[in-house]
Amino acid sequence: MKKTEVLEILRNGENSGVEFKRDSIDNAALAKELVALSNAWGGYIFLGVDDQGIVVGLTRPNLEEWVMTTCRDKIRPEIIPYFEILQDVVPGKNIAIIKVERGWTVHHRWHNNHRTYYLRVGSESREASQEELGRLFQQRGAFRVETRSVSGSSLKDLDRERLEDYFGRVRAQEIPDYDDETSWRKLLVNTEMLSDESENYPCTIAGLLLFGKQPHRFLPQSAIEANAFSGVEKDYAAIERSTFRGPIVGLFRKKEYELTLVDPGLIEKALSFVRRNTIPSAKLLNGTVRVDIPCYPDDVIREAVVNAIVHRDYLLSATDIELMLYANRLEIISPGQLPNGVTVEKMKTGCRAARNQLLKDVLRDYGYMEHIGMGIPRKIIKGMKAHNGTEPELIAGEEEFLLRLSARSPE
Repeated sequence: MKKTEVLEILRNGENSGVEFKRDSIDNAALAKELVALSNAWGGYIFLGVDDQGIVVGLTRPNLEEWVMTTCRDKIRPEIIPYFEILQDVVPGKNIAIIKVERGWTVHHRWHNNHRTYYLRVGSESREASQEELGRLFQQRGAFRVETRSVSGSSLKDLDRERLEDYFGRVRAQEIPDYDDETSWRKLLVNTEMLSDESENYPCTIAGLLLFGKQPHRFLPQSAIEANAFSGVEKDYAAIERSTFRGPIVGLFRKKEYELTLVDPGLIEKALSFVRRNTIPSAKLLNGTVRVDIPCYPDDVIREAVVNAIVHRDYLLSATDIELMLYANRLEIISPGQLPNGVTVEKMKTGCRAARNQLLKDVLRDYGYMEHIGMGIPRKIIKGMKAHNGTEPELIAGEEEFLLRLSARSPE
């Protein structure tokens, strides 16, 4: 790094990627800063600089060896940073620059036989909360949230009829007898709907979300909050306010060649909400035949709801998916940041990353959604352009993802 660049950084002060420290700090304090930066987006530690950005110089002998030993002994998994000493940043005073890359895994400080995880928040390094830590592990691919077990749940909390429909009709495989719980447990453990981490065989998050009798008893964040307003803004006098709870998938019956929906899941409930709270427009074909055209295409709404369900962050326990219907638009808000480096532009071109892959696989088995990664460009964007010539808005926020669709104007 050039001296002019360093002086500019020192003038600007500490931020989410820059930390100033005297080299008299102990190794535990240095490890804390290194871990916090690595667990965020990476950054720099300038040794020999006080908190105000004033260069005080280096005093510790064998500084590079001390830094590397700290990275090896106090950080797990160990970090191998870039290290350099910059001479005469101000006359007669040197500083050390430690550059830390964003970690591929989650790092922690190991000190006094105790493990502590840190995150960089603004210009501060602080201990991560349980929720932040869970999301961090998820982002780094260390575990899959959807396969975590749900304490207190068991096979009896899953809808056996839906399970029979899925494995028997959708997957076309042999299924155990209704009362053969041992065989059912084996099947569901192998398909990650149950966990074998304890003798009670608790349900996984995915198992409850997909097939649970009452998922909200264990996962209060499993609902869809739906509101329909007569105008273009939120209003206390809503046309309808509903909270949809229950399993994601519907229960179907096949009789000869006809498939009938017996009990709707979240997807069907959301689609019905949009249908009953929108007015179709009329069009005459050949000047004689009246055809009703929906305000929003069913395929687009279905894909949008499925995407919100599949990609939401289920570690955010106090938030539901929101479906907001206005006179001129429909908005679906999915809690959580976009997963695994996904951006809006990547989504538009068919990015294949999924936060909850098991949910995605099962819903694709049912035919609820498009092939991996193609739902946004092929169904939603293409569908809305064909329907009314509009481009859907995709907006990524800090803690939510918003999809906005424009309504078809009455003709």
